[in-house]
Amino acid sequence: MNSNTPQPLRGLRAVEFTHMVMGPTCGMVLADMGAEVIKVEPVEGEGTRRLLGAGAGFFPMFNRNKKSIGIDLKQASGAALARRLAASADVVIENFKPGALKKFGLDYASLSAANDRLIYVSHKGFLPGPYEHRTALDEVVQMMGGLAYMTGRPGDPLRAGTSVNDIMGGLFGAIGALGALIQRGITGKGMEVQSALYENNVFLMGQHMLQYALTGSHPKPMPARDNPWAVYDVFTVKDGEQIFLAAVSDSQWRVFCDVLGFEDLKADPTLATNNDRVRVRPRLLATLSERLAGRDAAELAQVFERAGLPFAPIRRPEDLFDDPHLLATGGLADVELPDGDKAGQKVKTTLFPITMDGGRLGVRLQPPRLGAHAAELLEGLGYGAQEIESFRQQGVVGAEITHPPGDKA
Repeated sequence: MNSNTPQPLRGLRAVEFTHMVMGPTCGMVLADMGAEVIKVEPVEGEGTRRLLGAGAGFFPMFNRNKKSIGIDLKQASGAALARRLAASADVVIENFKPGALKKFGLDYASLSAANDRLIYVSHKGFLPGPYEHRTALDEVVQMMGGLAYMTGRPGDPLRAGTSVNDIMGGLFGAIGALGALIQRGITGKGMEVQSALYENNVFLMGQHMLQYALTGSHPKPMPARDNPWAVYDVFTVKDGEQIFLAAVSDSQWRVFCDVLGFEDLKADPTLATNNDRVRVRPRLLATLSERLAGRDAAELAQVFERAGLPFAPIRRPEDLFDDPHLLATGGLADVELPDGDKAGQKVKTTLFPITMDGGRLGVRLQPPRLGAHAAELLEGLGYGAQEIESFRQQGVVGAEITHPPGDKA
């Protein structure tokens, strides 16, 4: 990481009581921007450390640049320790069920009574209301919030191919935290910020809700939508490869025909304007599919890039590790896996997709081993060596209790 990369939140301390994706995403954003983010885990470790399959990448993806301490909140001394840690924070982040942290004195009302400058960011399934006590998952709100309907084919609702609401819910939580920090700079007072999966999903559906309000027509799922552009589709070409090609304006259509040698289509009066082409879209796509079937995907990509036309190869996630743009621009960075059979191995991860002062926000701290920063944090809170050893023996603080070497990027 470039030592000159801005860290606008340096000096800010955030303590997160989080799990899975939504809350950890919020903490990751603050950490990437320079905040000291302390992840409080159960003494056995946060559950995503052990997930398999599609969840295997959750922990190393969303917990870089953080410190870890494992605390048993069910022990009175553990809850007291967590409250002492939270009292040292500018921001507390959580994403447990409503009321889950209240029994430990870690809810907003309890913590803000002792520190009215605290910013408390809660991530929930639903904002307060009739649904707030329901158990929510990303897939649950995609189904009930219209996203699965819009993504799948008619009659076949399909969740999006990533944890879109969890990730964006965490981003909205971070945006709220940043706004609250600015407000605190003016008034000196903190506040509670809430972000929720369902409301996040509904926000994403706003364009389709307004489409219905304005047109009176039910929005069709994306695979069956009334496409406003005639050439805007995936084509199967030589050797079964696929490529997305588009021409979304009349000038692009003319260039499209020129570079592909389709002079007859360019001259066809029934295809003169985009709306003309939309009216005969099924016939046009059949013609284009037949003509493009023998073309090479890589050659088409080169032709479209030279012509400035929209195109995209159809890639799998693993293909992105070798993406020349990401490699050239520093969009990927090494992280060291903290858990499992591959612990200690370095892999590439994606960075926060912005630049600040021309630089990417990189990896300062590796995704932490469980409790990797316990001793440092406990000492910083004023606990002595005997107290720390007592915590360890009683199981109040779990896993590593020493300063591990090599925890920095």
